[in-house]
Amino acid sequence: MSNGDRKIYAGPRLRLLRRNMGLTQSGMAQEMGVSASYLNLIERNQRPLTAQLLLKLAETYDVDLRSLSKSYDSRVFADLIEVFSDPLMRPFAVPKAELQEVANVSPASAEAIAALYSAFRKNRDQILSSSSGKDIAQAVIAHQGYRLPMDEVHDFLHDANNFFPLLDEAAESLSTKLGLEGAKAYPRLVNYLKSKHDIGVTIMPSEVMMGSLRRYDRHRKRVMISELLHAPGRRFQITYQIIAKEFSDLIDAEIANSPMLSEDGRQLARIALINYMAGALLMPYERFYNFVEKAAYDVEIAASRFGTSFEQVCHRLTTLQKPRQCGVPFYMIRVDNAGNISKRFTNAGFPISRFGGSCPLWNVHNTFQTPCKFRVQVVEMPDGERYLSVARTVTRAHTPWGEPPVQRAISIGCKLEFAHRLIYARGMDLASPVPTKIGVNCSLCERPDCPQRAHPPVSRQMIVDEGKRGVSSFEFTDGTMDD
Repeated sequence: MSNGDRKIYAGPRLRLLRRNMGLTQSGMAQEMGVSASYLNLIERNQRPLTAQLLLKLAETYDVDLRSLSKSYDSRVFADLIEVFSDPLMRPFAVPKAELQEVANVSPASAEAIAALYSAFRKNRDQILSSSSGKDIAQAVIAHQGYRLPMDEVHDFLHDANNFFPLLDEAAESLSTKLGLEGAKAYPRLVNYLKSKHDIGVTIMPSEVMMGSLRRYDRHRKRVMISELLHAPGRRFQITYQIIAKEFSDLIDAEIANSPMLSEDGRQLARIALINYMAGALLMPYERFYNFVEKAAYDVEIAASRFGTSFEQVCHRLTTLQKPRQCGVPFYMIRVDNAGNISKRFTNAGFPISRFGGSCPLWNVHNTFQTPCKFRVQVVEMPDGERYLSVARTVTRAHTPWGEPPVQRAISIGCKLEFAHRLIYARGMDLASPVPTKIGVNCSLCERPDCPQRAHPPVSRQMIVDEGKRGVSSFEFTDGTMDD
């Protein structure tokens, strides 16, 4: 059948068109020169639209024939795909063919579903994006139907203040036993893994690893580590394997009593705690705490002393919460150059968004312009709280020629009241700084006249004025949407 002979069933679209023009079936039928019963059959997709009727529609109502000749509305169909891809909707498992049918047969209903979902997303993001306080934690529990496993783990760690004393004590005891200091750490970790657990370590060519940095071969009882990993990464992966084999029961006990975790969340939490304990083995609490206090939290010096990476030290700094031996309360965030957040710890009370990226005025995003160089910034949140932010890029592994380097940016920071304890604040006027005013993200920030604003805040009504162009692309009301 040629395209010219293809039958067009567009009854729902024709019915929508008729209703939008305020016409009855009999009224449109009279103007089209057909019977009302025939038009009724067309609207119910029991008869196709003929070429003659399409031309008559175009002449009578100035209709764009392309809108009637599509087998389904691709835009509305795409909207439905997004709606039913949300974790909240996954239990319904609606096939794409059915979504396509809805978009085709009842586009108005499909658009209503998409509009309802958009309103739901705005409300959800308002509740969940901005904070990690108790009120937000309670809201998260109330909305478990669409919580991602990563969010479950974040809340699990946050509730524990990212400090697990039993894990720290066990790791510190083993670290002392093995004497993990200086250049001796790597061979001692390798020898211990072999003697205690009969697991060998092999550094493998990158082409054999096929994109993996570490792989455990249970049958041959060996850990294969990619040659691309930097030395701190190799040490950490061996330590990870020791922890996974030796302290499995202890880690499972920490997770067992958490009602917040789904099955996927428990698996991710287990990996998070293995990583936690691996960091504690390489950087045992008391020795690490005493060192960073004397070194004024110089991350690079600490990384050199303990044979760890910049990122591993930053992560460990967020865990120094032991009573009477408490370090500076740090937040930590890891982002890529597109602004995607892949790691976040909020012990310092810094509001880090769950969804929608972060503020482009924050220095963590500028680090990609100057790789491996520090950016230090005093930032002020909309509530007036000020923080010292320290950021730089990191790489985990070497990159073969021809492949794009994988860079991420790490930012750690603390409330300004603790900044005097950090080497990065030396020479700064902490008594009267000139802060950069930032927000959580554009959806939640209500600061007017921001030149970097990508869209208006969800809590404000947008003002559209074609006769005015301000510093920001968006203007909005002073009151909330409900005012």
